[in-house]
Amino acid sequence: MTLAPRPWASDIFHLWFHQLGPGDWFTRSGPVDSLLTRRFGGIWQALRKRPFHEFLRDPLTARAAVLLFDQVPRNIFRNSAQAFASDPLARSIAREALRRGWDAELTGPERQFLAMPLMHSEAIADQLASLAYYAALGPRFGFGFARAHYRMIARFGRFPHRNALLARRSTPAERRAVAAGNSW
Repeated sequence: MTLAPRPWASDIFHLWFHQLGPGDWFTRSGPVDSLLTRRFGGIWQALRKRPFHEFLRDPLTARAAVLLFDQVPRNIFRNSAQAFASDPLARSIAREALRRGWDAELTGPERQFLAMPLMHSEAIADQLASLAYYAALGPRFGFGFARAHYRMIARFGRFPHRNALLARRSTPAERRAVAAGNSW
């Protein structure tokens, strides 16, 4: 693995893919949330207002920035609207990294996380791109989740499970969707 010019980028990429794993990525864990807060909370705060093109100087920095701005806040600000605060930045970086083909040499899990900001988007165009990308990756790397996310956006135009955190009113149909397990 080539080291990125920014130490935080190498650090987060290594931590996410070599120290943590699927049990940490997809399960709520106080210790993992605390670890990410200690290691990357300050970096997230310092960099989250920077323009997206600053994270596109090399592939590793772009990939790490997607983790920093998409995954890290979902852990360190769990159950808070701030969990989604850097989603637009993550999406911009992910779109451009994918356009440049910076996913070509990645493992399945690494590719899965590079495209995840598209899956997390409430824009139907991003959902369609996500669906196509994850269909190509296959069922082992998130296609089922991409399809479920797409269905929520196609049906409601937003993720109903975020409504309370974002001070949005839920419709009865949205409440039923969340009660049926459509919350990630």
